[in-house]
Amino acid sequence: MQARRNKILADLQAHLPSAPRAWILASLFGVSLFGVVAATATAPDAPPPFPLETVVERLDLQALTASAEDTLPYVYDERVQAGDTIHSIFRRLNIADPEALAFLLNDAQGKATLRQLRAGRSVTALVNPDGRLLTLSLPVAQGGGRFTIERGADGIQAKEVRDDALSTVVEMRSGTIQHSLFGATDAVGLPDSVASKLAEIFGTEINFHTDLRRGDSFSVVYETLYDQGVPTRAGKVLAAEFVNQGKRHIVVLFRGDDGRDQYYTADGRSLRQAFLRSPLEFSRVTSGFGRRLHPIHKNWRTHAGVDFAAPTGTPIKATSDGTVSFVGSQRGYGNIIILQHRDRYSTAYAHLNGFARGLRKGDRVNQGDVIGYVGMTGWATGPHLHYEIRVNNVPHDPMRIALPTAQPLSKRELVQFNEQTAPLLERIALLNHSTVAALR
Repeated sequence: MQARRNKILADLQAHLPSAPRAWILASLFGVSLFGVVAATATAPDAPPPFPLETVVERLDLQALTASAEDTLPYVYDERVQAGDTIHSIFRRLNIADPEALAFLLNDAQGKATLRQLRAGRSVTALVNPDGRLLTLSLPVAQGGGRFTIERGADGIQAKEVRDDALSTVVEMRSGTIQHSLFGATDAVGLPDSVASKLAEIFGTEINFHTDLRRGDSFSVVYETLYDQGVPTRAGKVLAAEFVNQGKRHIVVLFRGDDGRDQYYTADGRSLRQAFLRSPLEFSRVTSGFGRRLHPIHKNWRTHAGVDFAAPTGTPIKATSDGTVSFVGSQRGYGNIIILQHRDRYSTAYAHLNGFARGLRKGDRVNQGDVIGYVGMTGWATGPHLHYEIRVNNVPHDPMRIALPTAQPLSKRELVQFNEQTAPLLERIALLNHSTVAALR
């Protein structure tokens, strides 16, 4: 390389005129030297070629004072709190307006709106500095929309706006089980209603009383309803994944041709007709299936079901679609409901404190419907639910029996299913950093 470089310079010298060779070579050498100097001068660690000096200059700020004659109203956007009344809302919004208060308490629609106040909904108001109300907008719980009063030249007037007051935002959460399901969901800010729905949805695949392990994980895509930018409550669970003891379970919400929203596995198997393992959202087993010493009669008897401990009044859900074949009282069972399901299956729910309002023999119930409430009627020493699964009227262990599943979607329905659920599966994949193909 050195020989080639010398040759190039030699060729250049041969082609130059003889007279100016010296000053041209000197110029080339000077330019090269300056290039080296420039390169070394811009090195990152080199000190600047001039001294640095810190200059501090005080700037006088013009004082701002509020005008004593300022009559601009205050804008308030507050949430309704648990136990709120219109009086407490007025105090919190600094409203001192007996006329507006009297209007709300005497107007028919105003009184109806006040009875429907629900915690978490948004209340907005424009209030003069003297406390007089200009506008007040209250949420209408039934049917959506808002009830608004305004002060104008003709006094206070009311109007009701029936629109989609609540907007829907899709949110995503994921977490890992350390001690309990609700402990993990609380840690990631997942609403309790969504956590309960997870236990219900995956109850056909996972026994949350016995199968949950530390290190299990979940991911969920769900709706949150907003009222004028303020979150009010959780909506539907759109998709969810639960990894239990290394096994991955995925469900997605799909609306079929009948217009009903139902949960399916990722391959299109419906969970609608499958049985929930437990009729309670979350509880613990106090007595299993089989022979035991009866707590009242003090002799050994066959326990034909499973007992779940829960406080009196805890809602009890139907574990599958069915028809009420009996609702009433039966000796040691106390208040009991018996549901008849498909394929020779039936379920019994005993020791109830009460039944769902209007529940009668012959009524159709859907999986997850509340049918009664935990109590201690009949032969019971404390509040609990006695739950049985019967096949041809023969009791089987609810914790061990192989439960039937629903038929998968048809080919045509499966095409629609894949189109509708693909975006939801992509969100689940985003949460657990896996590919969509791996989820299917």
